[in-house]
Amino acid sequence: MSFVIAVDGPAASGKGTVAQRLAQAYGLPYLDTGLLYRAVGVTLIEDGLSLDDPEAAEAAARVLCLETLDQLDLRGRMAGEAASRVAVHPGVRAALLELQRGFARQPGGAVLDGRDIGTVIAPDATVKIYVTASPEVRAERRWKQLAGLGEQVAYDDVLEDIRKRDARDGGRDAAPMTMAEGAQLLDTTHMDIEAATDAARRIVEAARAAGPTGAQG
Repeated sequence: MSFVIAVDGPAASGKGTVAQRLAQAYGLPYLDTGLLYRAVGVTLIEDGLSLDDPEAAEAAARVLCLETLDQLDLRGRMAGEAASRVAVHPGVRAALLELQRGFARQPGGAVLDGRDIGTVIAPDATVKIYVTASPEVRAERRWKQLAGLGEQVAYDDVLEDIRKRDARDGGRDAAPMTMAEGAQLLDTTHMDIEAATDAARRIVEAARAAGPTGAQG
């Protein structure tokens, strides 16, 4: 039986690191779906096109492949902002839908993280986890991450970015970010990454112990 772990949550909540560690622990392929949207946004910027042009954004999404993710610089602040802006276009989400679902359908299962994995991409996932933290803590984490990438930006500006992204991601018409039915909440505000990973593994182990009848969906 395919074992799919869906990890959702807002920016800088820790969901990516938690998801990646779960994939390593269970020997499953892992996809950071946010990179797909970052790749679409960065492609538009590099081509001199508007992030607010739904047709251009959809066209970029339709030719995207997973190999592209290794060819672009997708970790900076610009890429994150671009991802949030192109993600509001229904055509972009539709274009990337099957790519993500195909990844989730791999024999044996997979781990995917994003903002609509448990609600749209893999609603029948074996385990659904919604990772969150306070905006202030998430901003501090992202600020430190950006500093590590060599980007000098004020903490207050990062916090403003976080709040804008939360509003945009939660308020969009197409697949808004929300906690999926049956998902387990993991608040990492007062956790380091080791504690968050341990908590996530306990959630997964509980689902595995419950067997097929305990699958979320």
